[in-house]
Amino acid sequence: MPSDVVIIAGARRSVLTWWEANRRELPWRDTRDPWAVLVAEVMAQQTQVARVIPRWHDFLDRWPTANALAAAPLADLLRAWQGLGYPRRAANLHRCAVEVTADPSLEGRLPSTLDGLLALPGIGPYTARAVLAFAEEADVGVVDTNTGRILARVVGERLGARAAQAEADRWVPAGEGWAWNQAMLDLGALVCRPTPRCDHCPLAGGCRWALDGWPEPDPATRSAGVSVRQAPYRGSMREARGRVLDALVDGPVAEDRLIAGVAGRLQEAVGSARPSAGPDAISRAATAVEELLGEGLVQASAGHIQLAGEGHPTPAGRADQ
Repeated sequence: MPSDVVIIAGARRSVLTWWEANRRELPWRDTRDPWAVLVAEVMAQQTQVARVIPRWHDFLDRWPTANALAAAPLADLLRAWQGLGYPRRAANLHRCAVEVTADPSLEGRLPSTLDGLLALPGIGPYTARAVLAFAEEADVGVVDTNTGRILARVVGERLGARAAQAEADRWVPAGEGWAWNQAMLDLGALVCRPTPRCDHCPLAGGCRWALDGWPEPDPATRSAGVSVRQAPYRGSMREARGRVLDALVDGPVAEDRLIAGVAGRLQEAVGSARPSAGPDAISRAATAVEELLGEGLVQASAGHIQLAGEGHPTPAGRADQ
């Protein structure tokens, strides 16, 4: 019976051979610049890759370094981020740029160690390891929704964070961390999807879940790194928050007018024929404003709401309290 080492070695060859014929051509794979890699990873979190590609190019044309972004007002970044969703990612990226620019030991460069990257705002275990693997070509495993799904299915059980990371690290071929992780990301995106295409999978012959006949529940469900299906955007707080930020792109808006306008848009979106915004829409709009204030993504001054970093920033949130 072949040893575990032999099985893994064969699986590695199968995956890398598959990848050579099926790899996705993504522009950030042509760079080893840590900043460019970080921007790509942050943008691609919960946003479709096809939407990210043109925005990544635009972003780096405008802010090619952490120093360049650190010198820009957060409001400019939030405007540029419109349409990508989850603006907290943008705020954390800005904070990260400010920190590495202010640190005399870094001088605008990202740390090249796992602990150093994890210490920065908004950089979690996946993003830190992705920067190391894709910019530094380090032999570390990355665990995201795609790779986490593969790992759980191959071993045939739900994996906690520590177990998933250990399994991911164990599979990385020495000296091939960059290629291996890119291959695993593509395999998860193209083949080992939520509804898998096992007949196209180079790991099918050794996948415990497939060999057992795909029993329910799928071991990838709730496994580390694997994201759960999001609630519909329409009618969600994500929609309300997005509409607040959209309304502020052109400048400050009186708070009462902002809430009324956003509430009206929310009501229109669900097809309501009411002549004016109802209490539920008004409540969601007001809550969205309060949340964004609390997170420092918008600020208040003299009864008006504006994007954070617009004019005179108020880090504590409201300037009129």
